[in-house]
Amino acid sequence: MDYSARKGQGGLLEGLYRVIMRRNSIYVTFVIAGAFVGERVVDYGVHKLWEYNNIGVYLLPSVIYVYIS
Repeated sequence: MDYSARKGQGGLLEGLYRVIMRRNSIYVTFVIAGAFVGERVVDYGVHKLWEYNNIGVYLLPSVIYVYIS
């Protein structure tokens, strides 16, 4: 298939390129926002996994302080 025949049709990646990666300021903003959102999602997932694995476990903060000092 000729490239000139497909020129009018834009795929998903071409659309993303046009919207996000064409200007550097938009690309940098997208990367920073994606890193922030990704960090929040991973933190939430790890927190829920930690709570799920430690159901019924009770640890006093004073006991932790004794072991640290």
